[in-house]
Amino acid sequence: MALFISTLGMLMATIDGSIVLIALPDIFRGIGLNPLQPGNTFYLLWMILGFLVVSSVLVVSLGRMGDIYGRVRTYNLGFAVFTFFSLLLSVTWMTGHAAGDWLIAMRIFQGIGAAMLMANSAAILTDVFPSDQRGMALGINQAAAFSGTFIGLVLGGVLAPINWRLIFLVSVPIGLFATVFGYWKLRETSPRHPARIDWAGNVTFAAGLILVMMGITYGIEPYGHDTMGWTNPEVLTFLGTGIGLLAAFCIIETRVAEPMFRLQLFRIRAFTGGVLASFLAALSRGGLMFMLIIWLQGIWLPLHGYDFSVTPLWAGIAMLPLTVGFLVAGPISGVLSDRFGARPFATGGMLGAAVCFALLELLPVDFSYWVFGALLLLTGLTLATFGSPNRAGVMNSLPALHRGAGSGMNTTFQNSAQVLSIGIFFTLIIVGLSGTLPHALYHGLLAQGVPAAAAAKVAHLPAVGSLFAAFLGYNPVGTLLGPVLPHLSHAKAAYLTGRAFFPQLISPPFMTGLRAAFDFAIAACVLAGIASLLRGGKYIHEEQTTLAEGPGGAAPSRPQMGPRQALDSSAAPSQFRGPQR
Repeated sequence: MALFISTLGMLMATIDGSIVLIALPDIFRGIGLNPLQPGNTFYLLWMILGFLVVSSVLVVSLGRMGDIYGRVRTYNLGFAVFTFFSLLLSVTWMTGHAAGDWLIAMRIFQGIGAAMLMANSAAILTDVFPSDQRGMALGINQAAAFSGTFIGLVLGGVLAPINWRLIFLVSVPIGLFATVFGYWKLRETSPRHPARIDWAGNVTFAAGLILVMMGITYGIEPYGHDTMGWTNPEVLTFLGTGIGLLAAFCIIETRVAEPMFRLQLFRIRAFTGGVLASFLAALSRGGLMFMLIIWLQGIWLPLHGYDFSVTPLWAGIAMLPLTVGFLVAGPISGVLSDRFGARPFATGGMLGAAVCFALLELLPVDFSYWVFGALLLLTGLTLATFGSPNRAGVMNSLPALHRGAGSGMNTTFQNSAQVLSIGIFFTLIIVGLSGTLPHALYHGLLAQGVPAAAAAKVAHLPAVGSLFAAFLGYNPVGTLLGPVLPHLSHAKAAYLTGRAFFPQLISPPFMTGLRAAFDFAIAACVLAGIASLLRGGKYIHEEQTTLAEGPGGAAPSRPQMGPRQALDSSAAPSQFRGPQR
């Protein structure tokens, strides 16, 4: 029951994390808002990233809340919150900017419910499954989480053209069932550990992480005459202030009696190696999904006869081999890690993913799909071979008292890396496009009879506009030229807005940026493999003693002490001891 309900929660949370990506054109058309107009990029970026940002920021606090008030109670509350705000998202009655603001706000609250699910799912499974079966359970849970991301792409492409509200409404009956079923069937299996909320740590951590992510988000927007905003004083202020607050957070956590972020957990070698590997793995793949979708939607699918309006759905379908790889390898690698430990599978998975990214980099821009699909399947197999054992290794290394907080810490590093990865990958692609696209676009438009002034204006527009147009399923040239098209001959206008002109024009500069992005992903995968290798051998935290809460963290107490006595002890030395084998 715990495996079924927790996997359902992770699947629902990750599907809703990506379902919006494919449905964005229908959402914006439905509320009467053009996201590509100047000043409206805010709505585009925060509809994509708002959910991910809030789940990254709150997942540690909500994992800690599970340790204090009960993991099952917090998890079930997450289902209820997620379902309630999914319903509010689907009944939006406004239009224009008001509707955009409403959707972003409700999406953020929906992300709070998702964070409750993500923070406590792995901790609940670790509580109820014995150590020799956790890899299997967490493997199924992790496979659902990975595959949900890509299932959401297809589901959004199917439902949004019917009615954009369905992409949110579809979660409501599932959420209602899971909420009732969870309250009925799930039981607390670990004692609650009453503690004070670390408000200073919560506030500095949340504010710091939000500011850093806002800086990354707005850094990919144009600023003045620059193609990106990394020189924007506002972006620099966000980043500088955010990093300063996170530094203050680290200092606070070493001085409060009951910290939110258990820095002492990093003394456990298996935990530190697993979390670092998880961060680097998410850094390698987080933005790559966007790049592959843009490659499919903006270039490959139009060249193969697909209209821009249907490319989002078919891009999601084309990515399905990746999901198959996750579903196959996740449970199998989890079972094997129960027997042999996480290190060989997690390390091998990351090195295998590096090889897959290298092979994808060698593909021509107009590839044969069976080769692309085979590489996606292999990539899914290798990423799942890493993900499930690594998650099991992290959870096995944690003392029972801190499983909620430790799981939240791991998820925070993973989700934050995805936002950072998106910023890095978009930056690399835009740099590649900005070098040659303006010149190619200018001369290509001139050759088709576009007036020089109009061609120059379009050619000097930020490259991110072309990327976002292709990503949203809009016809990029039709969007950029707009009022110029009626003044051209029918034949030339049809060619400019057809399926060949823009893909052929953007292919060389796009591939330059994409290869740089693949090189970055390969380096991150190799570093993740090294981090996984350094985690040590198979390690399962032995609950031979009760951990005491003292200033700055946890410590082992005498075996004869009960939980309440252990919690009240403050004189124990602040360190973790546990047999490593």
